[in-house]
Amino acid sequence: MGDNLENGEIEEIKEQQKIINEKITDRDLPLCFVQNRHTDIVEGIDCLAQTWRMKERMKTVSVALVLCLNVGVDPPDIVKTQPCARLECWIDPLSMSPAKALEAIGASLQKQYECWQHRARYKQSLDPTTDEVKKLCTSLRRNAKEERVLFHYNGHGVPRPTSNGEIWVFNRSYTQYIPLSVYDLQSWMGAPSIYVYDCSNAGIIVDSFKMFAQQHENEYEQATTQGKTTAQPPPSYRSCIQLAACSATQVLPMNPDLPADLFTSCLTTPIKIAMRWYVTRNSRLVPNVNLDLIDKMPGQLTDRRTMLGELNWIFTAITDTIAWNTLPRELFQKLFRQDLLVASLFRNFLLAERIMRSYDCTPVSYPALPPTYQHHMWDAWDLALDRSLGQLARVLNSDEPFEHSTFFEDQLTAFEVWLRFGSEERSPPEQLPIVLQVLLSQIHRMRALELLAKFLDLGPWAVNLALSVGIFPYVLKLLQSCAKDLRPLLVFIWAKILAVDNTCQADLVRDNGHKYFLAVLQDPTVAPAHRTQAAFVLACIVNNYRDGQKPALHNSLISICLEQLSHPNAQLRQWVAICLARLWDHYDDARWTGVRGIAHEKLYALLQDPCPEVRAAAVYALGTFINSEERSDHANSIDHSIVMTLVNTVSRDMSSLVRRELVAALQWIILAFQHAFVSVAAQENNLGSTSQESTPTNTLKRIGSRSFMSPTSPNVNVDCIDSSDRLKRVASSSSISSLGRPMIAHHGSLGALPSVAYGSVYIKIWAGLCSLENDPHQQVAQMCSVITNFVRNQVKAAAQHAKEQADNRMGASMSLPPSPNRSSNYLTGESPPTLHPSTDLHRYAARSAMANRTRKLQPNTINEETDERNSATHKPLVTTEFVPWSCKLFAQPLMKKQEPQNDPESRLHHEREWRFERNVKIRTEAEEEHKRAINSRLESQILTTRFSTLPSVLQFHPYDQILAVTGGDNFGIWDWGRGARLCYWNSKSLKNPNNSRLTALEWVNGHDLALLMSACDDGSVKVWRPNGNWSREPSLVCAWQAFNELTPSLKSNSSGVLLAWEQWTETVITSGDTRVIRLWDAEQELRAFDIPTGADCSVTCLDSTYASIAHENQYRVVPEPTEDDIPIFMGMDGDSQQFHNQRHGLIVAGCSDGSVRLFDRRCHPSDCRVKTWMEHGSWVLTVQLRGDKVISGCMGGDVRIYDIRGNKTLFTNKVTHTQDLTAISIHRTADIYACGSANSNISVHNMAGNNLNVIRFQEGFMSLSHRIGPVSCLAFHPQKVVFAAGTIDHSITLYGMEHRR
Repeated sequence: MGDNLENGEIEEIKEQQKIINEKITDRDLPLCFVQNRHTDIVEGIDCLAQTWRMKERMKTVSVALVLCLNVGVDPPDIVKTQPCARLECWIDPLSMSPAKALEAIGASLQKQYECWQHRARYKQSLDPTTDEVKKLCTSLRRNAKEERVLFHYNGHGVPRPTSNGEIWVFNRSYTQYIPLSVYDLQSWMGAPSIYVYDCSNAGIIVDSFKMFAQQHENEYEQATTQGKTTAQPPPSYRSCIQLAACSATQVLPMNPDLPADLFTSCLTTPIKIAMRWYVTRNSRLVPNVNLDLIDKMPGQLTDRRTMLGELNWIFTAITDTIAWNTLPRELFQKLFRQDLLVASLFRNFLLAERIMRSYDCTPVSYPALPPTYQHHMWDAWDLALDRSLGQLARVLNSDEPFEHSTFFEDQLTAFEVWLRFGSEERSPPEQLPIVLQVLLSQIHRMRALELLAKFLDLGPWAVNLALSVGIFPYVLKLLQSCAKDLRPLLVFIWAKILAVDNTCQADLVRDNGHKYFLAVLQDPTVAPAHRTQAAFVLACIVNNYRDGQKPALHNSLISICLEQLSHPNAQLRQWVAICLARLWDHYDDARWTGVRGIAHEKLYALLQDPCPEVRAAAVYALGTFINSEERSDHANSIDHSIVMTLVNTVSRDMSSLVRRELVAALQWIILAFQHAFVSVAAQENNLGSTSQESTPTNTLKRIGSRSFMSPTSPNVNVDCIDSSDRLKRVASSSSISSLGRPMIAHHGSLGALPSVAYGSVYIKIWAGLCSLENDPHQQVAQMCSVITNFVRNQVKAAAQHAKEQADNRMGASMSLPPSPNRSSNYLTGESPPTLHPSTDLHRYAARSAMANRTRKLQPNTINEETDERNSATHKPLVTTEFVPWSCKLFAQPLMKKQEPQNDPESRLHHEREWRFERNVKIRTEAEEEHKRAINSRLESQILTTRFSTLPSVLQFHPYDQILAVTGGDNFGIWDWGRGARLCYWNSKSLKNPNNSRLTALEWVNGHDLALLMSACDDGSVKVWRPNGNWSREPSLVCAWQAFNELTPSLKSNSSGVLLAWEQWTETVITSGDTRVIRLWDAEQELRAFDIPTGADCSVTCLDSTYASIAHENQYRVVPEPTEDDIPIFMGMDGDSQQFHNQRHGLIVAGCSDGSVRLFDRRCHPSDCRVKTWMEHGSWVLTVQLRGDKVISGCMGGDVRIYDIRGNKTLFTNKVTHTQDLTAISIHRTADIYACGSANSNISVHNMAGNNLNVIRFQEGFMSLSHRIGPVSCLAFHPQKVVFAAGTIDHSITLYGMEHRR
């Protein structure tokens, strides 16, 4: 046993060692910037309004049963056969006296109708006169009011309807048949109504009815034309429903085996007549069953557990299915979902059509239905009848339990088969109405819900189909179930429904459905995915719906959500935050409940969440938290602390999704304190005008040191304020103090910011907004500009108003003696403004800000909250689509466990596999070139082209024949294999639009579908996606501000922002004209940490362990950090384990002072610098980390190789003895490097220092194609032995080795 265990441990160790020794391959590399937030357009779902919800539900509340039988006397125009059909309502009228027979038939008909609508008011009129019919109809219409009335007419004892539109009744002595016009019947019955005609030639009545309905309308129009305004509009007779037993030329069947009222029997006793008809036509199939035995079938129609009830259940499902698959959706809703009795009659009408057509009789309806008597679902009905009748004799004779039908199981199986191959393009599954019926059965409910969930998961079209079939009331009623096994399915189904139609929130609240989802959300045993769906449903319930917010608040939704904020599942955290946001959105009671639970402080933790969507949701929640209309000192204090936290924490978030939410959140503080920000914006204008007249530099420095720009100011992140660009927008220190004094006088100090002057809060917020105006992402900048322009426009309007008033006063005082000037025009720089509304500007600003607000009587106190307390709901200046876009996820398929690119049969998978195989082939070919390169000349021209500006950076794609070039703020893409330019694009800088330049390029996801990352000297980094293989304008995927301030060592030469991209660790390493190396986590889109360079100069070049394709030489397993290895990094609130990938590997940086510095990321940032080589005497042009060696080259012309374990140079090669080197490029894997100089030559060397060849500027006509200018940039291909050179004459030339012959 011990030996076996020991051998097992040894095998496990060997297996682990085998994995560790495997090098990183393309399949191991993660893909970055390919999440939905990068690839989708962030907008909500665009669902068309559906008609599944009935505009009005109706009930048939009154029923008139008019029977004209005259038992014993046949009508004169009907010649009956002998024998003839005699049964009326299954009663033989000749078996008793005529009077008793008539009463029995009337009572039986009422009982048959009551099976379908027992709550209706029934009135019989047996062999009536015209007056009796009128009295009956008018009284029923009067009592029914706007509800529906049914008129059932049996005319078996009177003549057939006339072509003039008349039916027959009797006189009082029953000696004459009296005609009754359908025109009069319409007037008595009114609308809405439903008519059933069981008589021969019944189609005549339907045609006459439509004609008289048109006549009523014409008469009303004529009366209106004649000016008779007292005429009331007629009821909508066209909307009345009619069911007729036969067409206008047909006579009812007289087969003695059938009842005389066959049509009525089909409408009111469908199961009984269906079984009799089946036995009559298929007696050989059920030889042991006769008609008498059918009447003894056990059970009740309403009990699905019995034999008769199960048949009725199946019949309902089949007729519903036939109607739903045959009728237009709108007609189906009207006839089969609006009214319970009408739906039952029309289901039974489908059976009547099938049975009566077999006897050459065609029932007629209005609205007309398409023929359904040959629908294939009738075969399923015949099979169900056959199975039930086949065991009827045995069940009755031996009292054995009957065998339940497998109909519903078979239909669910058919539905499941459809789901395997179903899509929106295919016809809808015909079994959908049957699934609805199966939900009523506990036996099949679970399976039905599973299949329904899979169907709804197909997309919004499937949800709309399910709602149109009538699924809504069933799933609503199921929320009353206590079965825990149904919870996941019901939550999923409701999430799908609400994602498509949010109007269902009212139904859920009315039935207390919100309590069901609250229970799911707080149940720790429920899977996180289902709790997320519950949070989404609750967020939909409270969304802009006060009747949903109130019960949710009273049922402790806030405390339940706050408990889930720290859950490991990111999507749950996101939706809990969104749910909170929607709950207290413009709802002060919920907001103060959140204040008592310090909800805003708990949300602060999510502002540094690893998931960008969670961070955006937290910002959204804090934004709705501060949009309250109620203003008080306490509320203002909380709002200010929230906004300052947002500005300091989120304004430099890597994700534009988060920054857009930040701008949307900041607008509420702007709207709440408009005149305060108008004052700040006015000071911005004052400072801009006065600084042009005085010395601006000293003024700005003083402001920066004494105002909120100071790093010692509490709650202010220096990195969030761009002082170099935005100090001109900040008031002087004297203005700040004057701005703050009145505020402190009226309000005291802020509870959350005790040491910050009250007025300076607005300046900090304004400075943050002004900084976001220049955000590298255009959408963020545009949103922010809307807000700032809103404030600045008020400043302009206030200035104009003040000027007009000053002109008016000057004109009025022309003839008066001079008086003291008590009102100063501060817009001309005479004195700084204060928040006290004493000047014309503030009076106007306050009026303009409050112009559209509702005022109430308040004490006459002078403070800034006076107007805000009386404000109505603010209309937002900007909106985002983040939350609707997040909702769209639930409308899309959620059950697909496999991404398309991972599906071995998908095209995406095959394309990716092809790219991986191509990459391997290129690497193999490149290895051969590397061996030849160390002794070969690289002077064969591959391509010569020109760029529009001076090329500054060149970057080869590692596998495609694509070269990226930058010049100024432009970049171009070339296919260097074909020599064609694919794309030319301007990366506009809002921060420095006239003098910005791109300083670095990197290919992201180069092993697959590559993206291009660019860095600009304004501190921004952008990621671009090609469109049409770079044949069209690229799309901006991601953009963020890596650095806010850059301080170049030399004004004449700057590094800008440098990039090093690590695909394996998903890390963006940035540095340049700054004193830190900043690492960004591309997966989380967060700043990981900063490493101080320790140099008081710029970083000029960067490289790292996994940069570019260097990961190909590294091993696959990255060790997970232990708790002892994890320090607390600056800028992080404790847990930096989320950045363990960024802490693996080395970084080497060359600086402008000639130093080369090595950093070990496993150490604490302050201890990361492990080596410094000070052997270069000038600007370091390039560094490369290759294994345990570091290679560097400087402008002075020396190339050095260091061993990271030692302190001295291993090898030095002096390329030139003059300070004229402008570019050096080291091949990533081949032992060669190239040097370009200002004297128009390029030299290529191997690592041994041997000069392989020199490319010089050559004079003469024959050398025109080989001329080169002073070199501005060089770059080697990461794999191939090819390099590109850019020169100051805007030329780009590619060189390679001579091909073997």
